[in-house]
Amino acid sequence: MAGYVSGVGGGSFGGPRVIAIANQKGGVGKTTTAINLGTALAAVGERVLVLDLDPQGNASTGLGVPPESRPRTAFDVLTGSASILESAQQTAVPGLLLVPANSDLVGIEGELANDHTRPFKLRDAVMALIGQQRAKPQDLPFSYVLIDCPPSLNVLTLNAMSAANAVIVPVQCEFFALEGISQLKDTIDQIRATLNPQLEIQGVVLTMHDARTSLSREVADNVRAFFGPKVYETIIPRNTRVAEAPSHGKPILLYDYDCAGSQAYIRLATEIIERERRFKAA
Repeated sequence: MAGYVSGVGGGSFGGPRVIAIANQKGGVGKTTTAINLGTALAAVGERVLVLDLDPQGNASTGLGVPPESRPRTAFDVLTGSASILESAQQTAVPGLLLVPANSDLVGIEGELANDHTRPFKLRDAVMALIGQQRAKPQDLPFSYVLIDCPPSLNVLTLNAMSAANAVIVPVQCEFFALEGISQLKDTIDQIRATLNPQLEIQGVVLTMHDARTSLSREVADNVRAFFGPKVYETIIPRNTRVAEAPSHGKPILLYDYDCAGSQAYIRLATEIIERERRFKAA
């Protein structure tokens, strides 16, 4: 598509790596992964921005930002009324910022209906962010932007994938896990061919895994057979403490650092950073 500008983030010049966390199925752990991966990356010294692109705003709530404390949101970024930096808020996690979301995003399709550049609104905002970071090298730049996508393949997910360098796909270890995965992969291939030639699957993370059940083991084996080495070695276990944490407005690393879920997300962050190092060295 005309108008594509390659090279968003990725960094040799200090731009952030932009990673969309996407799966059109709901309840697979996208938001949980965005929140806790962002926290784990910040904990090891990365400066991270979580961009909430889901009208439900669950990533915002899970990071302790209630609806009444979201003066500027992702809607403002996509409509051009505010920049990413103007919309970003510091969270309780040092080094982790958030562009929140609210139900205004439900109306984004209508808002951008007559705009032929609508798939690129977020990409343009990220490019502007990179320009601001270049202009102020004394400010600590973001090293990662994590985009929490809605559970659908709509204009919001399209914007996320047009802006992203890579996609992380959470897959729940349950019976219908592979339903729609082929469709998502086809969508990523189509976006790579038409809107964003650099888009890649950074990895697939198995979530809500119950090692006691043969079903979880079977699903994990099937996903590994489908995606091969794209599947991370780290598996996120089904963990009550992980499920409880968002209701307290905290990432699991702040809510219960020692639980199995926290330790899994720390391992996942380490694995993702290692893949990023290999990517940059290639």
